[in-house]
Amino acid sequence: MRNIIYWILSAFLTLAIALASLRYITNFWLLSFIYSFQIHLGVLFVAASLVILAVRRHAYGFVLLLASLVLTTHGVVMLREFGEENRGVRAPLFRLMSFNVAIDNWKNSTAIADMVIASNADVVNLMEAKPLTFHLQRLYKVYPYHIGCDHGKDSCDTLLLSKRPFVTRQVASIGSLRKDRLVVASVEFGGQTVNLVSAHLTKPYFDDYQAEELGDLGKALGAISGPLVLSGDFNSSSIAPGIQAFLRKQQLKTVAPEPATWPIAAGRFGIAIDHIFARAPLHLTSLKRLDDNLGSNHSGLIAEFVLDKDGEP
Repeated sequence: MRNIIYWILSAFLTLAIALASLRYITNFWLLSFIYSFQIHLGVLFVAASLVILAVRRHAYGFVLLLASLVLTTHGVVMLREFGEENRGVRAPLFRLMSFNVAIDNWKNSTAIADMVIASNADVVNLMEAKPLTFHLQRLYKVYPYHIGCDHGKDSCDTLLLSKRPFVTRQVASIGSLRKDRLVVASVEFGGQTVNLVSAHLTKPYFDDYQAEELGDLGKALGAISGPLVLSGDFNSSSIAPGIQAFLRKQQLKTVAPEPATWPIAAGRFGIAIDHIFARAPLHLTSLKRLDDNLGSNHSGLIAEFVLDKDGEP
């Protein structure tokens, strides 16, 4: 009986490991969200392998344990691939907040507006900002420069707020599923123009839409030179194959490990699907999760940035 249980458990774990390992062969959209959980799955597989070995000590059980450890370790390595080096203690050039409000989060809209105003951020990137429609004038008193939400609540999706005037500004679409989820702007801080890009990507298991959006986003970023910040809701971890390829090509970095932003119930044991990235000569010096998600199904982020010394004015 123990032998039968051993081989049944081994068969299920073998199948699970094989599915998680398909990332090394193909970036199939139906499994792309699973790839974001590689570290979590690896830990689960390690635990399952130990259970199997407790049932029966057999060579194949050790093979499963080794495969599980390799998946987990490689996940951690990938998570740190895009991490910034410590830039030392320097005064930040500016502060940016990024937060997916959640499009139906009306009851917390006042608290969210209060939080934005109290954040002391120089730039605020808000997605699914429709619930803030009735608080816009209050926000504009603190952030007099804005992009988005100009034509009523039905057009209020991405909202970019700034305490400083925009040097350039553009709203565009990425992919073919949703409109106006890309904002490209620039703001001058301390005599240096910084490019600000906000993007909100589709969930990766919605066919190939996210891959299409990443292609369009890559073209937009490829046309930008100079210091650059990319923030938004990617609906994928930075270890997902499509996101990894995009970050490498665009030479983007963040703080590793990134704070988990989803699911809310998992707290710091979740995954980071909301991101803030920078491209040299701009660098992140801090990246923190907001203390309260205020009814959203995402946690917000706030980051500080510095320029390389030879890039300072």
